[in-house]
Amino acid sequence: MRPRRAIAIALCALAACVAIKAHAGKIYKWVDKNGVTHYGDRAPDAKAAAQARAVKVIPFRAEPGAMARLQLESEGSRYLAWAENTLAGPIEVLLSLRSNNNMAGDPALPARATIPARGRVLVATLFLADPRLGGGEFGTHLDIIPGDPNAKPRDVEYQLPLRSHKLRVDQGYGGSFSHSDPPNRYAIDFAADPGTPVVAAREGVVMQVESDFDKAGLNREKYGGRANFVRVVHDDGTMAVYAHLQPEGVLVRVGQRIRAGQQIGLSGNTGFSTGPHLHFVVQVNRGMRLDSIPIRMPGVTMLPARR
Repeated sequence: MRPRRAIAIALCALAACVAIKAHAGKIYKWVDKNGVTHYGDRAPDAKAAAQARAVKVIPFRAEPGAMARLQLESEGSRYLAWAENTLAGPIEVLLSLRSNNNMAGDPALPARATIPARGRVLVATLFLADPRLGGGEFGTHLDIIPGDPNAKPRDVEYQLPLRSHKLRVDQGYGGSFSHSDPPNRYAIDFAADPGTPVVAAREGVVMQVESDFDKAGLNREKYGGRANFVRVVHDDGTMAVYAHLQPEGVLVRVGQRIRAGQQIGLSGNTGFSTGPHLHFVVQVNRGMRLDSIPIRMPGVTMLPARR
């Protein structure tokens, strides 16, 4: 009699560079002309709103969308580990085992994979390391970094990201307040009144957005890594992030191709912030590591980043 091959599974998918914390969302409630109550995640259109007796906005706390989903498919005594990219731009994932009893992987874990926009890739196949033991168990962990590790940044001049008559840089390269880590070392913080038009500094595709966060403060643990933002991927694989936009201040959709100078949002004061401003940074995936890179921009003097 062959031994029973029992495999217990535990899953854990973590999105690097995006904090998994609750953010604000909205549900819309209205009563139509016939007295029927409706609920939706979007406001009623103009015609329905004109006929409605009342439209009420109900705030709630929701979870931000994950950049990728891990899916395990059973195939006999094996498991196929697929990663699905939810963004409109490439990502890189690293699959590892956070617990393991008699399991092995092909390729050996930890295993990396680059996944194109909205794509799905087989990262690894998991199987019993020694079938004679009759069973095994494992738990998985998925790290995720936006961008293609094979990106080749080009030397281009970026346009100013704000439509304003006066611009002031509040924090530049290597700023000690929040520009000391690799993803933000070459970021620029422009002072901007709430509602100032934010425009694309370079042509690209909207890869990722967050628009419903409504808090701001100096608690790094609570607000660090959280803000309303637009991430745009450029043709050379670099990615521009426009952050701290006001609630519902994102004016473009994921997957939309935008041109340089096109308005994409409204500046605000959300996330880890001392006051209203626009945080602008260009980043590149260096192989499961997100780094910012220095750029050229007319009228803005870029000083060397402090180490």
